[in-house]
Amino acid sequence: MQISAEPIIYGLIFLAVILLVEGIYLTVFGKSISLNNKVNRRLDMLEKGAAREEVLEKLRKEMGQHMKAQGIPFYSLLANKAQMASIAFTPAQIVMLMGALSVVAYLGLTVGTGASAPIRAGVAVLMGVGGIYTWINNKAKKRMGLIEEQLPDAVELMVRSLRVGHPFSSAIHIVAKEVPDPLGTEMGMIADEAAYGRDVGEALAAMAERLDNQDMRFLAVAVTIQQTSGGNLAEILDGLAKVIRSRFKLFRRVRAITAEAKWSGNFLSGFPLMALVGINVAQPNYYDAVQDTPYFIPACLVVGGFLLANLIVMRMLVNIKV
Repeated sequence: MQISAEPIIYGLIFLAVILLVEGIYLTVFGKSISLNNKVNRRLDMLEKGAAREEVLEKLRKEMGQHMKAQGIPFYSLLANKAQMASIAFTPAQIVMLMGALSVVAYLGLTVGTGASAPIRAGVAVLMGVGGIYTWINNKAKKRMGLIEEQLPDAVELMVRSLRVGHPFSSAIHIVAKEVPDPLGTEMGMIADEAAYGRDVGEALAAMAERLDNQDMRFLAVAVTIQQTSGGNLAEILDGLAKVIRSRFKLFRRVRAITAEAKWSGNFLSGFPLMALVGINVAQPNYYDAVQDTPYFIPACLVVGGFLLANLIVMRMLVNIKV
């Protein structure tokens, strides 16, 4: 029995592409760009001697540049995710990185596989674009998860600051200093914008829309209402913190309850592909007798359609809205 290693090589090359882009990102911007850094990136830049205006301008440019570049080919597919992940690469750099990674993948496929040049080129482009998209999507999910987890503690810190007599702008500044990334840098930008004259409620609303975070929208609405109609902001935010924390606990509980169903759905969706790879590895010539028949390509398209329908149906079954 002849064993083909090409399917494994394809997977290893794709994994190498993702690791390569992560390595380039950390090399260019250093450890301060990491989400688990104890000192948030804004404070790190200030401690290195950068002026407050320069830091604010740089961070605003990084966080708003992606949605302005949706007209770039292929980039519209990931502009929203890149904005939520706050990728420091410019859109042009990301597109160039796609091209560079496609070249690297093509060289790897040339060395490790025996596929024809057009197939290698097409797969290499898919790996370059898909690797960047996977990397940015994972960054966005991790960053948004950390923000959702940090937000209740940040709001409670605002409440304690307000109760000892600090104004709300000072409470925002304290959160920016005490909370690590990613929320620390976001709140630091709001503190800087408020210091230069922007309305705090407006800045919070803009951040909520940019991050597409419902809890942040609640915070922006609460602050805006208090600014226009008055009231005890500390009590309002204290109730909001309890609501956010309860929502977060409910999300965790739903996630735990649906974990088995989601893993079952992922397994059922991925099993046909794993079976296909296993067949090609164990018996590379398994389909030789039928691949030249006129029904082979239509049958493959029908199977692909069923797989796509299976992915959609399984996603709908396990996607529980709270």
